[in-house]
Amino acid sequence: MDSQLSIELARAFAFAGAALAFCLGGWGSARGICTAAQVATGVLSEKPALFGRLLVMVALPGTQGFYGFIIAFMMAQRTGLIGGTVTVSPSTGLALALVGLGAGIVQYFSAVYQGQASAAGIALVGRREDAAGRAILFPALVETYAVVALLAAILFTLWLTNNAEGANVLQFLAAPAAQ
Repeated sequence: MDSQLSIELARAFAFAGAALAFCLGGWGSARGICTAAQVATGVLSEKPALFGRLLVMVALPGTQGFYGFIIAFMMAQRTGLIGGTVTVSPSTGLALALVGLGAGIVQYFSAVYQGQASAAGIALVGRREDAAGRAILFPALVETYAVVALLAAILFTLWLTNNAEGANVLQFLAAPAAQ
């Protein structure tokens, strides 16, 4: 394969992985916050004093957008997208695109579902103000899987880009067979 074409394919795949993680995480966060905010607005129209308690539950689904950004930045930094010199092969770039897609999907759905869980918690607090502490636990449980996906994406990115001469998944996979 032509050297320039190889670099451009690696760049495109790595960029796709970073963009997918960031875009899907942000999209899910926007949807989750919107869901929770709609219910919070209704509760606040009746009980404006609950604003501080409800704000946290409305904001919870926003973390997945930040997780997607962290994944995207790490992929861009580890592959040379930041700085202009791509340091991965096309196969590694493709693997990173799949990591970004997988992490992005988890971020998206966990944000949407966390927004729904937050909305239910907000409705509970609107009816029973003393339940605010318990109501936040359910959306926080959904957060667990967003954090797991973030950690998995970080670990996969580190593993895939660990080769100083230019990470190549195919060479890494073939290495155990050669021994």
